[in-house]
Amino acid sequence: MANNSYSGVKNSTANHHGDFGCSLKDLRSLMELRGAEAIGKIGESYGDVQGLCTRLKTSPVDGLSGQPADIDKRKEVFGQNLIPPKKPKTFLQLVWEALQDVTLIILEVAAIVSLGLSFYRPPDAEREHCGSAAGGVEDDGEAEAGWIEGAAILLSVVCVVLVTAFNDWSKEKQFRGLQSRIEQEQKFAVVRGGQVIQIPVAEIVVGDVAQIKYGDLLPSDGILIQGNDLKIDESSLTGESDHVKKTLERDPMLLSGTHVMEGSGKMLVTAVGENSQTGIIFALLGASEEDDDDEEEKEAKKKERKEKKEKKNAVDVQRSVRKQSQTEQDGAAENRKKAKAADGAAMEMQPLNSDEVDIDEKRKSNLKEKKEKSVLQGKLTKLAVQIGKAGLVMSAITVIILVVLFVVDTFWVQGLPWHKDCTPIYIQFFVKFFIIGVTVLVVAVPEGLPLAVTISLAYSVKKMMKDNNLVRHLDACETMGNATAICSDKTGTLTMNRMTVVQAYVADKHYRNVPEPQLIPAAIMDILVLGISVNSAYTTNIMSPEKEGGLPRQVGNKTECALLGFANDLKRDYQAIRNEIPEEKLYKVYTFNSCRKSMSTVLKNADGSFRMFSKGASEILLKKCSKLLTASGETKVFRPRDREDMVKKVIEPMASEGLRTICLAYRDFPVSEGEPDWDQENDILTSLTCVCVVGIEDPVRPEVPDAIKKCQRAGITVRMVTGDNINTARAIATKCGILQPGDEFLCMEGKEFNRRIRNEKGEIEQERIDKIWPKLRVLARSSPTDKHTLVKGIIDSTVLEQRQVVAVTGDGTNDGPALKKADVGFAMGIAGTDVAKEASDIILTDDNFSSIVKAVMWGRNVYDSISKFLQFQLTVNVVAVIVAFTGACITQDSPLKAVQMLWVNLIMDTFASLALATEPPTESLLLRKPYGRNKPLISRTMMKNILGHGVYQLIIIFTLLFVGEQIFDIDSGRYAPLHSPPSEHYTIIFNTFVLLQLFNEINARKIHGERNVFDGIFNNLIFCSIVFGTFIIQIVIVQWGGKPFSCVGLSIDQWLWCTFLGFSSLLWGQLISSIPTKSLRFLKSAGHGTQRQEIPDEELEDMEEMEEIDHAERELRRGQILWFRGLNRIQTQMDVVSAFQSGSSFQERQLRRQPSTSSQQQHDIRVVNAFRSSLSPYEGLEKPESRSSIHNFMTHPEFRIEDSEPSIPLIDDTDAEDDAPTKRNSASPRNVTPTPPSPSLSPTPSPNQNNNAVESGNNHLYVEGNKAAGTPSAPGSPLHSLETSL
Repeated sequence: MANNSYSGVKNSTANHHGDFGCSLKDLRSLMELRGAEAIGKIGESYGDVQGLCTRLKTSPVDGLSGQPADIDKRKEVFGQNLIPPKKPKTFLQLVWEALQDVTLIILEVAAIVSLGLSFYRPPDAEREHCGSAAGGVEDDGEAEAGWIEGAAILLSVVCVVLVTAFNDWSKEKQFRGLQSRIEQEQKFAVVRGGQVIQIPVAEIVVGDVAQIKYGDLLPSDGILIQGNDLKIDESSLTGESDHVKKTLERDPMLLSGTHVMEGSGKMLVTAVGENSQTGIIFALLGASEEDDDDEEEKEAKKKERKEKKEKKNAVDVQRSVRKQSQTEQDGAAENRKKAKAADGAAMEMQPLNSDEVDIDEKRKSNLKEKKEKSVLQGKLTKLAVQIGKAGLVMSAITVIILVVLFVVDTFWVQGLPWHKDCTPIYIQFFVKFFIIGVTVLVVAVPEGLPLAVTISLAYSVKKMMKDNNLVRHLDACETMGNATAICSDKTGTLTMNRMTVVQAYVADKHYRNVPEPQLIPAAIMDILVLGISVNSAYTTNIMSPEKEGGLPRQVGNKTECALLGFANDLKRDYQAIRNEIPEEKLYKVYTFNSCRKSMSTVLKNADGSFRMFSKGASEILLKKCSKLLTASGETKVFRPRDREDMVKKVIEPMASEGLRTICLAYRDFPVSEGEPDWDQENDILTSLTCVCVVGIEDPVRPEVPDAIKKCQRAGITVRMVTGDNINTARAIATKCGILQPGDEFLCMEGKEFNRRIRNEKGEIEQERIDKIWPKLRVLARSSPTDKHTLVKGIIDSTVLEQRQVVAVTGDGTNDGPALKKADVGFAMGIAGTDVAKEASDIILTDDNFSSIVKAVMWGRNVYDSISKFLQFQLTVNVVAVIVAFTGACITQDSPLKAVQMLWVNLIMDTFASLALATEPPTESLLLRKPYGRNKPLISRTMMKNILGHGVYQLIIIFTLLFVGEQIFDIDSGRYAPLHSPPSEHYTIIFNTFVLLQLFNEINARKIHGERNVFDGIFNNLIFCSIVFGTFIIQIVIVQWGGKPFSCVGLSIDQWLWCTFLGFSSLLWGQLISSIPTKSLRFLKSAGHGTQRQEIPDEELEDMEEMEEIDHAERELRRGQILWFRGLNRIQTQMDVVSAFQSGSSFQERQLRRQPSTSSQQQHDIRVVNAFRSSLSPYEGLEKPESRSSIHNFMTHPEFRIEDSEPSIPLIDDTDAEDDAPTKRNSASPRNVTPTPPSPSLSPTPSPNQNNNAVESGNNHLYVEGNKAAGTPSAPGSPLHSLETSL
């Protein structure tokens, strides 16, 4: 072990101006070697790691001096620990991108043509030959103003483009802000001037001595100085999923971007930023993205680098490149450590285009990287495309009708010949028609949809920061609104994570409070305090309180803090012992991990003997104990019978009060036996002597019970998954309100859970999980694999009619798989390890469960905001398109001019999306059940509002169009010739139309048929200011817009009438909400999830087991539906079985059974469905679904936790319960008779009293229970017949 300082540290400050003993290039080439090669190179060039420290002017014990001049010099010579971010797009680039919109390009071209032609005037003599439409202008001298319309269109296009570009720009800026915030929060422990301090990752320099521990993500490359049981996951660089053991003798090279999976140690930083391994990959990426100016040079560089990196797995670099280039699109992380916030960014932050192609390509490229496209984005894309297509058809018809009418009227009705001189005038007419057509298209295409989503999500993300939710993947925010289940950790999330020892069993006595020091014999006290002090991470400490009279601050692992606090309560100083035995003197450390559930430290005594201290979960460690320290300080034999007594009398009473029980023990290895083989962990960790058992209290957070009540009211099931003892877990769950007295819910241990979900071969079966999870509320003593299995089981389950959306909280490295598998993963910001944060979607900056409830509220709010916007936008779309279309067909001119339509488009797209997407959430959002993944975006209530308001507005507009001149006693504006001045008549129509939209925007604030549309309107200042601002601009446009806007100033009377008509839409809204939606049977919902539309209606019944039940069918009683579904499912399976048996006769039988449907398709769907419901999803069907991050957390979806297990003795290897997997289910039922499910179906009785709840009271259809329970000895079950025939 490298220890002790060396003489050179004294003058290291004096000559820091001198050059270092090795160059950047030397270090970089050294870091490309691995294993024996690297050790050889270090030995040959520097002697050993000590020598390298000397060259770098640092001390392995005291680290750098920390003087600013020295640090700056190192940054200058070896570089800084950050990777320069990719330059953000400039505003001009964004403008250019916004200009690429197809509809805008068409408009620009049309406007330019119109502009050019407007300057052409045929000789006056010829004028009358060009038809009536062209005449009658010259008198007013208005013809000079013909260019104005073209110019106005161009101007409004410029406005639209600038607004879009500005939105994109502010969005990117916001995202970078989020990013830099994540980076600033990232700190790392280094030793400077002999003190361990936390510094921002970007401040780490070459020569620093960094302390690394379980769960860290390494911020730079380095060489191990000292390590305890260190295992690293290097899959992000090499693609190898096995953990690599790091030791000074075998492989001391540590690489940036890799994860510490076990153990702890110190490393000497040798490469940072662009020179580290991750930095080199980033550089390759940067190169591949730059312009192709220096193609050859780049190629050469790439080759050179690739040769250097032959050792790296090429595939993996490509994978990282692919992933990273995606990240890079949104501004690369400023720091290699963080592909964090940006990882999801590329996908979510690009505004959705309405072109399907674009999205499809994006989707293909992202298939591997994204879990699944966000539900909302999928629905919106689909909707936008459908509306766009409809708009295109409408605009094409408009243009065709206008052209035909004009040609018929001019050349046939008026019977004029085509004059050469008149050609430009005719072309002008055609261009005008074309412009009208394009404007209809512009209004029809809802380009505001993607904008609304982005604004709404970005706004929510910003506000969620205030609610302690740091969102890393934008779509997580919206998915959270659909959450139906939350699997939460206990420690730190539901409890305060401020642990204190409150009870102890020591020296044969159970103390209900911490004992006075004099009550404990001195011999026991010494062993106890020594064990607590050395057998804990040296990074764990108890510091003095920040405020006078506050509680002492706990730093590091909270359980260890509780024990150190216990030592302080016994009036002993643990720090003095640690100073006497520094970390370098520890002979061997078995660090804590989820399989061992214990930690041990070995000390070598002066006489050559060894003493090992262990601490761990009491029921596990007590099984390893064979002796017990008595009050006299002697040891007595500790038999299994004594152990059972102790469990009953000490551990269970402690646990039932919600205390965690920890056992402290030790073992001596005498000199006579020689040095044991430390790798044989089973032999080492036996025949321990128990010193004491402590009960640690972790109080429930005061706000948690209330938050859980809210969740349950909102239709979200909260489950607790913890590593703690089942009694402790049950006590805490009851305190939190997860378990209510008298409920029939399940609490079970991981071992029992595993036994129940596996079949005779030890494979996990979905059917078995389905019998457990609906009732399961507490899973205790669970391993990370159990957590992942549970989450996966709930997500893949088809028991309920809609797929469950699961959120998971986690803090440890081992929670990575579950966090990644879940729909939304929450990592703890304070207690969480880097690895957990990396795998998560949202980071809880205060580690508090009630922040999750806030996330649910925001998620539901996003969904509602989008629906509000849709309701408003579609009303405008429908009305504007129909008005332009019919107006054009009847009067040969659109009542709404191109420029006016663009203004309406701007109001309803950009402004309305801002106004409606920024509504703050209210508590009432938590009073309804989750929507489910397949709920249509536009419910039937919304459809009623859209159609109702649409019809009303059309009646008003058409009344004004055809009899408006008589009502207001003004000149008619219909059939005006080309370039005629604007008319009052059409101005009134335009003004009324806009005001109708403005008041309807207030109606759109409520989508569930509420009466009071003004409720909480003043809480949203953005909304008020936008509505008010739009109104002011409208006045300006009408009164002073003149020719460009085709407007004439209106009188006060006319304004009042327009405003009254606008306001009337609020009154009409009240009328509409009085009509019950149920009575309007003809209404259909729209904007479903993707699967819906592809399936013909008749077949939907068969797909029912995978889909949510349609809203129209919800009136059917639930039991009835389940009954039909059960029958259907059985029929389906029978069909498949006989299909396999009788081949062709299938079709005829199908036809006989359902003459109405297309049998072939039906057959296919049935076969597929039956397969889906019968095959266990664990049989190789899982797709890798890593998020696009350079630290692709592991290459395999299951994280291969199982692979790493056998190398460590599993908990309780000695237990009889865990015999071969074949014995596991020996008690499985043999008599499945068609009676309602009874407790006899549960594989074995468990100590837990309410286990019979697994099946009973489970109001799911019995047929399904039977199917799930059908074991091979129950030939009656359809599943069995399917299996045998297959």
